[in-house]
Amino acid sequence: MASTSLAAQLSGPKSSISSCPQFSGLRRSSCPKLDAQCFIQHLSSQLRLSSTSRKPCRPVVTMAGTGTFFVGGNWKCNGTKDSISKLVSDLNSAKLEADVDVVVAPPFLYIDQVKSSLTDRIEISAQNSWVGKGGAFTGEISAEQLRDIGCKWVILGHSERRHVIGEDDEFIGKKAAYALNQGLGVIACIGELLEQREAGKTFDVCFQQLKAYADAVSSWDDIVIAYEPVWAIGTGKVATPQQAQEVHVAVRDWLKKNVSGEVASKTRIIYGEVL
Repeated sequence: MASTSLAAQLSGPKSSISSCPQFSGLRRSSCPKLDAQCFIQHLSSQLRLSSTSRKPCRPVVTMAGTGTFFVGGNWKCNGTKDSISKLVSDLNSAKLEADVDVVVAPPFLYIDQVKSSLTDRIEISAQNSWVGKGGAFTGEISAEQLRDIGCKWVILGHSERRHVIGEDDEFIGKKAAYALNQGLGVIACIGELLEQREAGKTFDVCFQQLKAYADAVSSWDDIVIAYEPVWAIGTGKVATPQQAQEVHVAVRDWLKKNVSGEVASKTRIIYGEVL
């Protein structure tokens, strides 16, 4: 797992698992459907790990956070009404530990379907939201609309939004601030490109992204930081537990120096990876 909480971004369709007691993440394969059984098996295995192996890796003993463990499932642009119904049914029958926050992020058009049939034990996240109040913004979804249909969280700053859609750090920070002000929790994503890691700029990039959040938000109470190295997405390269831990330690240290010791201690940091 990561330096504070059960690291997971349960992504996409059928998945294979890579994990150790302190580090885990689902990796997407090419299956075109959401695989409910795989999702449940991985979720169950990681929750068991969370109860038996919550000692952080040696380099981060003094930097461990104090928050409740967090498991987030980003379904991205995957699923159909039928496959999602099956997945929700299996999630409803799963045994989840009481001290772990579990959140799933379906595609926008299936949020209401999932919300109306999923157990209240699992909260709903959106995969994106607009930077301000709704209006003449074709294709966008406002934080107010997400709250209206029962969303509790939103994923912001994901690498696909940054590098495919072109959202910059300042814009993402403003989106986070607005979502928080409307009562949503924010899964605030950070991560570096392959060329940035190879140039030794991992910390610089992540700190710049963190600063954009810090400059915009007034409270970190409802923020979970998700570190997802872009170079581990579809490149054949895989982050080691040590590499992820190094970034998580650096992030927590940055928060301590630039925000506050309390925020550094309480903010949950998770790891996400997709192949």
